[in-house]
Amino acid sequence: MKLQQLRYIHEVAKQGMNISTAAEVLHTSQPGVSKQIQLLEEELRLQIFKRNGKRLSGVTEPGEKILQLAAQVILGMQNIKQVGDEFGALDIGTLTIATTHTQARYKLPTAVQQFMRAYPQVKLHIHQGNPSQVTAQVASGEADIGIATESISMDERLYALPCYEWNRCLVLPPAHPLINDLPLTLAKIAAYPLITYDFAFTGGTLVSEVFHDAGVTPNVVLTAIDADVIKTYVNLGLGIGLIANMAYDETRDAHLVRIDCSHLFPNSTTYLGFRKDAFLRGYMLSFMELLAPNLTRNAIQYALREAS
Repeated sequence: MKLQQLRYIHEVAKQGMNISTAAEVLHTSQPGVSKQIQLLEEELRLQIFKRNGKRLSGVTEPGEKILQLAAQVILGMQNIKQVGDEFGALDIGTLTIATTHTQARYKLPTAVQQFMRAYPQVKLHIHQGNPSQVTAQVASGEADIGIATESISMDERLYALPCYEWNRCLVLPPAHPLINDLPLTLAKIAAYPLITYDFAFTGGTLVSEVFHDAGVTPNVVLTAIDADVIKTYVNLGLGIGLIANMAYDETRDAHLVRIDCSHLFPNSTTYLGFRKDAFLRGYMLSFMELLAPNLTRNAIQYALREAS
């Protein structure tokens, strides 16, 4: 059994049983990947993948367990390399962050700018998705750090540390009747077409629960994962927008009126998550502190000791 073979089966499964795509990612040939999978299965005397003719169609029951163990081995090798890099090249490496659009667009820029100035030899990658996708990328080892609201704190494979709290606001065209119909209530919001975040977002689920508990049904006509998209359609007169407070820019969004909704909805907490078995490079800890000054190295180490 070779580490290379474990990498091959791991990547094939990751690419949805597509050997050609896996071979491209691994910078090798399709026949080479197929041959190594066959040799590994022969050595183990079982099938890892189900087959439909010459094509892979799924994973067998023993294959599921082998893939789980292979992922642990691969992550362990990555951690060993991280340790070597940490003590051999302190300021050189990569940092992959998975986060939502709102966090990437409105909360991360200052921390990213400071980080890139402090660590010019670290390659930074930012992947965007909804909180479930962010959590999955961190749990699989595809991303080092995940930044999202609530749901990332529910995965048992991850440590999740609170970064900051936020709430919501309405954005409306300047002549909208709600501007002169304060104080704002859920019923008043429900009287107009509403544009808000996709309900795959935890924040969206929380909003729907607040309306439900109040016995009010909002008239949601459009959802999006991008606050800028929401504001664009509000500007077109298609409805009123419910977005994160942080997503309203007083200069850029001066053509829209903002009404705070913090009295209607509980605060949401944005968490920073990472795998429990991951080795954190020094510059990763530095990025966490730049993003949330309360997450000092001592605070993170204390939280890890308390959780273990």
